[in-house]
Amino acid sequence: MDSHEVISKAVEATSFKEVAAQMGVSLSLAYKWSQPDEQQGSGTSNPLDRVRQLFEITKDAQLIQWLCHKANGVFVQNPHGGGPRGMELMPATQEIVQQFADLLTAISQAAADNRINEKEAAHIRTVWDELKRFTEGFVRLCEKGEFAHLADEIKTHRSMK
Repeated sequence: MDSHEVISKAVEATSFKEVAAQMGVSLSLAYKWSQPDEQQGSGTSNPLDRVRQLFEITKDAQLIQWLCHKANGVFVQNPHGGGPRGMELMPATQEIVQQFADLLTAISQAAADNRINEKEAAHIRTVWDELKRFTEGFVRLCEKGEFAHLADEIKTHRSMK
């Protein structure tokens, strides 16, 4: 689905008039967001396309993670697919177990004083998100039977510690 179609569908629950008023833009601009962009039709670059463009320029997944967080969700990036096979499953499985142990350690250390402060909660969130990201990648590669990229994922995770 293209971004303008996503916007059209989302606005069905309210109205373009309401969206325009709440966002402080003209009604015509809000309508244009639901049309193909200027290169393809009469629309204009919409907020979704602008965020996508910002992500493509910066390559910073925190942009997408922030949006997901605002929608009460979490962004889990898909692993890079393809490549030769050959990575043993055992090191990848051990990495998931180690990351889960890291999560339990972060929780235990934070809760040692029967309180979890903002900094500790942020650390727990970071460890948890990394565990989800790596495990999702593992599951997707298992489904495809492609394990070569797991070695790179393990190295990346270990170098970030």
